[in-house]
This record gives sequence, structure tokens and C-alpha cells, in this order.
Amino acid sequence: MPVSLPPELQKPGGAVLTNAEVLRIRNDFPILHQQVNDHPLVYLDSGATSQSPSSVLEAEQEYYEQRNAAVHRGAHTLAVEATDAFEDARATVAGFIGAAENEIIWTGNATGGLNLLAYAFSNASTGPVPGTAGRFALGPGDEVLVTEMEHHANLIPWQELCRRTGATLRYIPISDDGTLRLEEAERLITGRTKVLSFTHASNVLGVINPVEVLVALARAAGALVVLDACQSVPHLPVNVKDLDVDFAVFSGHKMLGPTGIGVVYGRQELLNTLPPFLTGGSMITRVTMEQAEYLPAPQRFEAGTQPISQAVALAAAVRYLGETGMERISAWEAELGQRLVRGLSGLDGVRVLGPGTGQERIGLAAFDVAGVHAHDVGQYLDSQGIAVRVGHHCAQPLHRRLGLVSSTRASTYLYNTTDEVDQLVEAVGNVRGYFGATDGVR
Repeated sequence: MPVSLPPELQKPGGAVLTNAEVLRIRNDFPILHQQVNDHPLVYLDSGATSQSPSSVLEAEQEYYEQRNAAVHRGAHTLAVEATDAFEDARATVAGFIGAAENEIIWTGNATGGLNLLAYAFSNASTGPVPGTAGRFALGPGDEVLVTEMEHHANLIPWQELCRRTGATLRYIPISDDGTLRLEEAERLITGRTKVLSFTHASNVLGVINPVEVLVALARAAGALVVLDACQSVPHLPVNVKDLDVDFAVFSGHKMLGPTGIGVVYGRQELLNTLPPFLTGGSMITRVTMEQAEYLPAPQRFEAGTQPISQAVALAAAVRYLGETGMERISAWEAELGQRLVRGLSGLDGVRVLGPGTGQERIGLAAFDVAGVHAHDVGQYLDSQGIAVRVGHHCAQPLHRRLGLVSSTRASTYLYNTTDEVDQLVEAVGNVRGYFGATDGVR
């Protein structure tokens, strides 16, 4: 059964966040109280890496100071305490997304999680496999389906899987407004589709994809569903059982946690038949000089020394998010996202990517400033103390589809205020004049 967070960590609603409460929240984040280039820091790059509250920093430090030891390997007191903390963290993260403890696998990051799945599928495709693992095997005639808006981490592993197995990679195209062309999804998802892997929320467009529709199409075709939840689990209430996906991945560093830890969710019955990817210590039951037998999930996918302190810190981050309330966070970021789009769209020569004003999106906006390279935009904003992301955001095919090489992205989180969004909009409004870009307004 799924492990649930305590009731106090499952606030379904509550009072809507306000700027006053956000200012209180900001007091929990030491890094936000500094000046950058003689300006108060305005951190609008949480889509890349979020900042951590003191409780998360303290949780990791306390682990190292009080119970640092190898987990699952010792009978001494510190080893037992480290193992308890490690597995308690697994239970906490599992409850946060509505999963069971044994459905959560620790990885180094979400990219590692997606590669774990792709290589495990590959292992099922290269020779005889026990039991029902053959359902993961791919070969010529089979297809893997992604979307045109995928982050490279949810594209290249599947490209490589298809290259190794002879399967074919296809993708669902997007419309000019950045939404998926669902009529094409209906056409492309067929009996040949073995895997459908797609992002829940785009890291460039901000669009929230219709998971229920895509899962229903995949179920009808007998395809497995992999959800890239890197931009949804930190920002939206996510229950993997309600979404009915087979696998999901997300990263700790995008949800107030540390770097160096990612999470793979998988249905228990699937994980226990999926061939392991990494092999070695801690994931075996019996080893001879000729062969090995593997533990059930999740340990069968956790060879070697695990990110123990990072898991403990991620659990602290999950508790912080739960105490604030994910519905409240989601609603606040939706408001900030609309404020971003409305403000940026009103500027001459600025093109906002993805859904327009009034259309659902997470709290980020990527944009193009006519006549000014994204890196120059980012440097100007940095001179004003405003931190944003520039480049192709690991989504080159998507930018190519939009007729761009790069863009500038502002991404919010629970610690950003409406005033910070307004500061960004005002600064972007000065960019073209600063660089003398008077031509090419679209």
C-alpha cells in the first residue's frame, strides 16, 4: 500500500499564498538574502536548480554529524541509524507522490533515472530474460514515442535504445502555441508502440500536458508509460497512482533538495521483473563465480553506495513542501506565471514561448527578445541582480521547431514575489534600448 504523509503534510488547500507569506518563506532560504552586482538577488532560475531552506541544509549536516555510515551493510548502531534514516526518507518521498516505499528507486539525478529505464529495457532486448521481463524487450517493428518538446534527457536515451535494438523512435509534434497535437498522438500511438515517454510540464513552454488523455491512448495500445515529472513534482500536486503512469522520474535539486539525487517511481510488479541496469554490491541475494541472483525492487536497482545524505535532505525538502501545501504552491506559481506572460507579452519585440495569457501553464516563461541574443539578455539581467536561464535549455529540437536557437527563461517558485516578476519585466523592457536593437521588432 502507498505510504501517506501525516495529515499535516497533506494540506489540500488552505489560505492562498500572499506576498506577505512569501516574504516570510524567504526568511528560510539563506542564499536569497544577498546582493548580486550591487542589487538584491532576484532568483528566477528554479526551473534549473531551486534553492534550499535551512531545514534541508541542516538535515544533511545533521546526518553527517550524527549517523554517517554505510546503509544495509552493518550491524553497529550508526549503520542501523543510517539505514533507518535512508529508508524513512524513501517512505517520505513515496508518500509525497502517492507511491509505495518499494516503488521508489534512488538515482543520481533524473537523467540517470531515464537512462536506467532505457538501459533496463535494452537488457531485456538483448537475450533470454526470466519470467515476464520479455514485455520490456524491443526490436525491429517496435516503436518508442516521445514528444517534440522533450528535454534531451527524455530524448537521447530513447534514441540510443532504438539504435541498439532496431526499434523506431517517433514523436508527437506540437502546434504553434506549444501544445501537443493530440490528433497526431491518436494517429501515432498504435499496437507497435511499446513505450510512450513524455514530459508532464515543459521546461521551455510551461505547458502542462494532458496526462490522462495520453495514458488512455497508451493503455488502449498496450504501451508502457514513462513520465518525466521534473517540472511537475516540484510545482504541482502529483499522485502517480491517480495519473496511472508506469514509471516517473524527477530530481531533488529542482524541489528544494540537494544535487546528486534523483527518483524513479515504478509500479512494483514492473520493477520486480525489469532487468537490472547497474550490478554489483547491495543488490544481490546470492553470488557464485558463475552467476548471481538479485534482490527485489528497489534494491535490485541500487548497486553500490547510495546518495544517503542526499535522500535524508530530500525528505526534509518534501516535508517543507508538504507543510506549505502543494495546492497553495501550485496556485501561487500559476499566478506568477500569468503575471510573467502578461508582462512580457506587452513589451515591444518580446515573444513569449508557449501558451498565451490566460492559458494554463506552470510558473515559468521562456522568451525571445528581437535583435538581442539570449546570452546578452541574460548578462544584462544579471547586471541588475536578476538570475535567469539562457540557451536552448537542453531542448534543441523544440527551439528549432519554434524557429529559434536559444531563449531566455524566467522560472519561479514558492519563494518568489510578484514584485520580483515585475522587476524582471521592467528590466527586459530596457534590454533592446540598452543594446540599441531598434530593428526586427515582431
